Amino acid sequence: MKITIFWTWYVGLVTWTCLAEVWHDILCIDIDEKKVENLKKGIIPIYEPGLEELVLRNYKEWRLKFSTNAKKWIKFWKAIFSAVGTPPDENHRADLKFVKIVAKTVWKNMNEYKIFINKSTVPVWTGKMCKDIIKKELENRWFKWYSKLNSKSQLKDTHWQINFDIVSNPEFLKEWMAIRDFMWPDRIVCWVESKNAKKIMKEIYKPFIRPNRPLLFTEIKSAEIIKYAANAFLATKISFINEIANFAEIVWANISDISKWIWLDDRIWSKFLHAGIWYGWSCFPKDVQALIETWKDFWYDFQIISSTEKVNKNQKTKVVDKLLKFLPDLSWKTISIWGLAFKPKTDDIREAPSIDVIKKLLELWVLRIQVFDPIAMSNMKDFFWDEKRVIFTDNNYETLKNSDALISLTEWDEFRIPNFEKMKNLMNSNIIIDWRNIWNKKDIENKWFKYDWIWK
Repeated sequence: MKITIFWTWYVGLVTWTCLAEVWHDILCIDIDEKKVENLKKGIIPIYEPGLEELVLRNYKEWRLKFSTNAKKWIKFWKAIFSAVGTPPDENHRADLKFVKIVAKTVWKNMNEYKIFINKSTVPVWTGKMCKDIIKKELENRWFKWYSKLNSKSQLKDTHWQINFDIVSNPEFLKEWMAIRDFMWPDRIVCWVESKNAKKIMKEIYKPFIRPNRPLLFTEIKSAEIIKYAANAFLATKISFINEIANFAEIVWANISDISKWIWLDDRIWSKFLHAGIWYGWSCFPKDVQALIETWKDFWYDFQIISSTEKVNKNQKTKVVDKLLKFLPDLSWKTISIWGLAFKPKTDDIREAPSIDVIKKLLELWVLRIQVFDPIAMSNMKDFFWDEKRVIFTDNNYETLKNSDALISLTEWDEFRIPNFEKMKNLMNSNIIIDWRNIWNKKDIENKWFKYDWIWK
């Protein structure tokens, strides 16, 4: 099937690449000419394991096409995916300006029946909003056409009467596992408003449907809430175990054992039940905040979810509080940080706790912050480009030169079995704050380090 997908960022990139992999004919449209040209050369704007290989193969085999010309290509493609970003606005609501732009662009240029498939994470009633935008654009086209008629007999010409359908099809992709999540989905959720749209969605997703991986059809408001609800629930699990971890530290209990015995209950399971610095990433904070903000429209107070957000915001900089127990005065100290991305195997630093930790350390007048991450360095350089006290090093050991303390913020595999003797020789002091629990306390202390971690 011929499919157009708007925007070549995370969801869009993965979606159109995986659809091309199962032999759909995919055209991706973006307004950024440089990005489009880079994609044609095989330069991928994000890091996602396996994505570059799939893009290059499908582009060479002509199943992937790239363009900035929406007007030219919309006319030839039946299904239009919108995978644009919905970042939080200043009030933490989902900013739908890009969704509106795509809706207007598509329907100003269509010449026959098409379906508009919203892949972005959007709040309830967005489907209705898109439908209203499209109807208005079609009416504007009709009035322009009607005003140019020479005679009313031409009204028999109904070329302006174009049918369309709206589809809500939320994504459930995890960074660094996005290819797997799309190719072998847990579930595919859709809302459609016609039998024809349902038929098209079945055709698009036919290669991905298996007996235990269903294509589910529901009504529109449910489809729009599902992604927010799923992310809010996972965020709540993380908040819950972080709060228990904070209490466990006070009473000297072992949070690893507590987590383990909880998740052995098959109603709970182990995913997202690991104590840590906070849930990070753009989607959890963005979606939790957007869901909370809907109370202004519907007068419903999300007390548990509001507490979820509060617990995790407080969790961000607790690692600095840990450091202050060893070094009450951080002025003129050099601090090392291992890990900048919000989790391993991605270059994404959106809402990464490392940003807040670095800012907090800068406020406490540290002399230098020496940082390293295997993938996310360039993104963080763009964020702290004007801060001379943040030093980006070539490897994790270089960050330790003349360092007064090491903070571990991302559990990269490269950090799990370091050379502790080498570390001790490079550092001025022997303080390690492990905020991902990647090392064993007894092992570290036996090597004469001062060590603190999420209590276990």
